[in-house]
Amino acid sequence: MVDLPQLLLSVSYLGIFAIVFAESGLLLGFFLPGDSLLITAGILAQQGSLHLAGVMLAVALGAIIGDSTGYLIGRRFGPAVFSRPDSRLFRPEYVERTQAFFERYGGFSLILARFVPVVRTVAPTLAGVGRMSYSRFLIYNVVGGLLWALSVPLLGYWLGGLIPHLDRYILLVVGVAVVLSLIPVGLELRKLRAGRQ
Repeated sequence: MVDLPQLLLSVSYLGIFAIVFAESGLLLGFFLPGDSLLITAGILAQQGSLHLAGVMLAVALGAIIGDSTGYLIGRRFGPAVFSRPDSRLFRPEYVERTQAFFERYGGFSLILARFVPVVRTVAPTLAGVGRMSYSRFLIYNVVGGLLWALSVPLLGYWLGGLIPHLDRYILLVVGVAVVLSLIPVGLELRKLRAGRQ
């Protein structure tokens, strides 16, 4: 188990930027500690070990630049990967479904994806694969990135001031945050299923 507070103190703002960039922009970054990183950074800022504004800036830049990178990867390599009709995972009809999904839910889904682990890693790449226009993508990327970069570290900061030694219970806090972030997704999936019946 990684000691997240110690990791953050050793890598500081540049490390926070790099971790968020990798989680947001590189498909292999889904295993990185997104929400737990932000909450822990907020708690450390409350304790005076980091500056809250520096944390928020590092997260915002990593998230926005990372998502743009993911989008460009999807746009550049997606058509070749999804052009094989006999592929089990990367079928051409998935691109069509992705395009239709982003046409219908585009902006909202990109903003919401920011708050859902794993989904935030694949959403920008799928937006690129689905050929969402970059100017439209960028607007939602910036809005979602700023909302995530401001709200989650601020939540950690607030909770850190409210509950002494909260850094000892970081896994519990992150677990609650993940469950709360999945509620809107579950409601949306329920609506989609009800619409199909």
